[in-house]
Amino acid sequence: MNNVPEPPQQTAPDAVHAAGLTVVRGTRTVLHDLRFTVPRGRITGLLGPSGCGKSTLIRAITGTQAKVTGTLDVLGSPAGHPTLRSRIGYVTQAPSVYDDLTVEQNLDYFAAMLDPGRAAADRRREHVTRALADVDLTSHADALAGNLSGGQRSRVSLAVALLGTPDLLVLDEPTVGLDPVLRRDLWNLFHGLADRGTTLLVSSHVMDEAERCHRLLLMREGRALADDTPENLRTRTATDTVEAAFLRLVDEADDRTKEPTR
Repeated sequence: MNNVPEPPQQTAPDAVHAAGLTVVRGTRTVLHDLRFTVPRGRITGLLGPSGCGKSTLIRAITGTQAKVTGTLDVLGSPAGHPTLRSRIGYVTQAPSVYDDLTVEQNLDYFAAMLDPGRAAADRRREHVTRALADVDLTSHADALAGNLSGGQRSRVSLAVALLGTPDLLVLDEPTVGLDPVLRRDLWNLFHGLADRGTTLLVSSHVMDEAERCHRLLLMREGRALADDTPENLRTRTATDTVEAAFLRLVDEADDRTKEPTR
């Protein structure tokens, strides 16, 4: 098993720090006492089956989730703090683009919202040009977003998130429904961003993508099963893949819940 090379060590505090993080929706506890960190300048995979709480956790980190208790610090500030708005890029599962605008017009619009004013025009143009190149859509700049394939529309959403050169990029299931070649290209882009110092939190329910991450937060039923590197997870569970490690951890957790109370 080839390990993902680690970027240079960072001395800054973790990008995300959670302790006792809990989310209650109605009478149901969606997230249970989560404790984890997301190191800066690395790709952390948020993995687990559908319905395990990944999207709720992402909303908590980006400051859009209600009824969050416990500690959740993001880039040195409490999650949802106004100063974080320009420092976090968030890509939702559904592409967030206007179908009746071209790719470039979409980026121009969102760039103007991030950096308004006539004096910022040249800076916005640089950001749009860079974002188009980052997601390999320069040749589609004049295409209507509504005429693009699903994978291309997803890349437009990613380009929007990259406009402000965010410190933290949060991606909710970014490769769902994409073909293997595009998935590979997106992961190459993610690693390029991490090499440039961006912190990425990438959610997925596809376990083979775990091997592409520097660190993993494995979840099940709103609880954290593990917060560690892929190599350490394979070693501690004596397995060959992260998927096998996850299943081993699930079995161990189930065994503990079945143990009689003394």
